[in-house]
Amino acid sequence: MTPTPDAKTRSDRQIAEDIPYGVRIAAAWSWRVGLILVMIGILVWLLGKVSFLIIPVMVASLLAGLLYPVVVWLRKRKVPNGLAVAITVLGFIGLISGSLALVGRQLVSGFGELWQEALAGIQQIQTWLADGPLHLTADQIDQYIADAANALQNNSSSILSGALSFGSTAGHFAAGLVLALFILIFFLLEGQRIWAFLVRLLPKKARAATDGAGRRGWTSMVNYVRIQMFVAFVDAVGIGVGAAIIQVPLALPLAVLVFIGSFIPVVGALVTGAIAVLLALVANGPVNALIMLAIVLLVQQLESHILQPLVMGKAVALHPVAVILTVAAGSYLAGIPGALFAVPILAVVNTAVRYIAGRSWEHDGGPGAVGAPTAEGSPGPDGDSNLKDAELPVGQSRGATGTESKARASGSIPEERPGADTTKGE
Repeated sequence: MTPTPDAKTRSDRQIAEDIPYGVRIAAAWSWRVGLILVMIGILVWLLGKVSFLIIPVMVASLLAGLLYPVVVWLRKRKVPNGLAVAITVLGFIGLISGSLALVGRQLVSGFGELWQEALAGIQQIQTWLADGPLHLTADQIDQYIADAANALQNNSSSILSGALSFGSTAGHFAAGLVLALFILIFFLLEGQRIWAFLVRLLPKKARAATDGAGRRGWTSMVNYVRIQMFVAFVDAVGIGVGAAIIQVPLALPLAVLVFIGSFIPVVGALVTGAIAVLLALVANGPVNALIMLAIVLLVQQLESHILQPLVMGKAVALHPVAVILTVAAGSYLAGIPGALFAVPILAVVNTAVRYIAGRSWEHDGGPGAVGAPTAEGSPGPDGDSNLKDAELPVGQSRGATGTESKARASGSIPEERPGADTTKGE
């Protein structure tokens, strides 16, 4: 006799009841977590395929966060928005170009002296190998040098391939730099309208949460980059001045290298510190290298135990273990760009997830609250006008609707205040 649907249903229910509750919960979690991991893997794979677009956008976003206060400062002094952006971008390009020119001059003038000192250091090493505890003969040393030269010659094709690959990478870097500059200009000019457009692509019920989470994430990323700039500056000045005092050659280029390396948390400081010690060893000997090592350790301890807890911890609530693991994962997945952008991305995700999980947009009337005005008093993402927020680059209000323009004229909607703090009420 064929069982009725009710009997079959009861049988399935009985089987399910025989499975322990904990196992059922674990199974439910397992397939959901597995699906999330698969989707994350697919997303990472897709982003890797379009990294030539993602990296310039990330660079432009970070630079927009750094340069937008300058644009705001100029606009407050009645400078037109387009002219303010042009002055800011051209000034930034001039500053970078001047710094690179100064560093290049230092490298050219100091390279000859460093080369002679390096040759002298190699001679000292050869003397130590012959007269030291190893007691190598001159023939043995020459044989080792010949073996090294043969190894280079045998791998010349690989070296040439690497050089050609580097040339291709340099070309991609130049193209990406131009694209990042182009995107930066539009982020500074029309960043607010771009964000409003993206938010309105979402279903209406999701706009408030997305808007608020995006703004909080943007603020967190900008705070991280600004504070990292300060920390990198302190590292560069400390190590550069220390190198100049103990007469290590190329102190200025070394300081610039330390500044750039400091944007890769933990790893960058270790690598640039090792380069500083190696440079002191080659140029001035082991005693000078030990002094340079002490200077590097002192500066890094100052950063780790004083600057990072005081300033970084307040801006971005990330545990050091999370930072290290994130940098490692980013460098494994995307190389140097991954190491550079891993921590800012983690800061954005951390802030956005906490904002959404706490349903912060539903209360306090802050930015992103459904039907509530933003910090500047303009309608939120469900309204008819452009979204307003101090932390996102905005253009002038020429894109506002007629209703909003009349409201501004009557005083019912305040004028935009670029310096307002949008994190209140969170």
